[in-house]
Amino acid sequence: MQNKIQILCTKKISNSFIQLAEENNISIDELNFIKTEESVSEEIRKRILELSKQNITAIFTSSNAVNAVEKIVSGRLNWKIYCTEPGTKKNIENAFENASVAGSATDATELSEIIIGDNPVKQIVFFCGNQRRDLLPDKLNANGIRVEELIVYKTIANPRLVSKNYDGILFFSPSAVRSFFSINEIQSETILFSIGKTTAEEVKNYSNNATIISDIPDTKKLIAEVIKHFSTIKNI
Repeated sequence: MQNKIQILCTKKISNSFIQLAEENNISIDELNFIKTEESVSEEIRKRILELSKQNITAIFTSSNAVNAVEKIVSGRLNWKIYCTEPGTKKNIENAFENASVAGSATDATELSEIIIGDNPVKQIVFFCGNQRRDLLPDKLNANGIRVEELIVYKTIANPRLVSKNYDGILFFSPSAVRSFFSINEIQSETILFSIGKTTAEEVKNYSNNATIISDIPDTKKLIAEVIKHFSTIKNI
């Protein structure tokens, strides 16, 4: 019997994705390399409650931020929202009644361009984590859009020493990349898979290994890329 392809996933994923991989002769080990937890100060909580009664423009680039804000606000929100897709957008549509998603994109660069192109936007509230990247707020500020940042969750590194040699490793965030490589090295033939461009850019800071980037930041799509890659290799 052919040996299974061995994959490390740097966060927990749905059992359905594990099963799909198994059906394609791929075995996935899961290890969380970061932890996230809600972290809302009393001052920020009061500010969010104030904003919930106003017509504001907001940004969400993480489902963690959506979940944290959802627990504070109630009722109908008259917010105009820009967000990343598909996961965060779906969470917003489920969490905030009456909120309008004015624009969405697969990464921060594209999202900033959409917001800048919307001329009426002059100030915006960015609900984010403590390790958010500078790109989005810096670009908006540089184009005359004032950004109010409200930190509603924090990301904590959770390094795990890996002794097994994997055929591929899946990364879902820049912080997970940093956590993994803080104590691990990989073989040159290990294929790296990235959920998006931002995460792939962080991978480049630590490894020159071949990296496959999902064209949509979605776990199902990333698993499909893994299956496609190793099926192609097997058939050569």
